[in-house]
Amino acid sequence: MNFDFSILISNPLINVGVVSWMVAQLLKTIIHLFTKGEFKRERLAGAGGMPSSHSAVTCSVLLLSYLLYGFDSPIFAMAFILALIVMYDATGVRWAAGLHAKAINYIVEYLADKNAKDKAQLNEMIPKLNESLGHRMIEVVCGAALGFAIALIAYFCF
Repeated sequence: MNFDFSILISNPLINVGVVSWMVAQLLKTIIHLFTKGEFKRERLAGAGGMPSSHSAVTCSVLLLSYLLYGFDSPIFAMAFILALIVMYDATGVRWAAGLHAKAINYIVEYLADKNAKDKAQLNEMIPKLNESLGHRMIEVVCGAALGFAIALIAYFCF
């Protein structure tokens, strides 16, 4: 019994989503390198930053589902709703969570400086939190534009 590996690349919506995510993460890493002057491997898969890979993925699937199946299709409807939810979450809940993480990290550092004994206890109780969970609106818009561009390229070239 042989596995047909062509099935892994047979769905254009999955393909465009995966490619959009990879391109967005690569761009995010390159932008971080040029703006911060350091290569951070975590940017290749991490959340937050410019452009939003979540927006890129959902918008590439959204546009390609429209181009392939039309406005009235259930596939397009699901992709549309999913894109709205993901982009709302990225600019709302996840952005706020990033601000909270930043504040908590500051409090932990402040408290840790007062007493060496407390520092060890705080480090055990509260690990360093990720401060880059969400996106600013411009990051979401750029991710969406990237997703649309990749969907158009996929539709017209393949």
